[in-house]
Amino acid sequence: MRYSFVIDIKHLALKYLLITGMAVALMAAMQTNSISAEASVSIIPATKAISSEVCMVTDRVMGKPQIPVVIEGKTYYGCCEGCKAKLQKNRSIRYSTDPVTGKEVDKARAYIVQGDLSKALYFESEQTAIRYKNR
Repeated sequence: MRYSFVIDIKHLALKYLLITGMAVALMAAMQTNSISAEASVSIIPATKAISSEVCMVTDRVMGKPQIPVVIEGKTYYGCCEGCKAKLQKNRSIRYSTDPVTGKEVDKARAYIVQGDLSKALYFESEQTAIRYKNR
């Protein structure tokens, strides 16, 4: 009789642990879904600027077409003949740094976003631009 009582207690304890574990897993799953649903609603998009409207020397979104400068098969843009000459002569002007990853970004290939005061911000990708906007 004592032996069957011990088995019943062990059996009940095992059931309790299983039910508790399932409840914890269910609560965690519900919490994860609510967080991801909230996050997807609150993500601020990173609207891409039109590359041809950016002076890549002054790093300003000008809002109108700029002068195209083709270098090594890639097109950069400047707002005047002086900027055009600077782009042709100075490699460092044609590159920027992604503010999220810290990596060098070719302005002709960058995902460009308009920041404060029409400043052009250059990113490796749309994903890093979105991370920047949602920081």
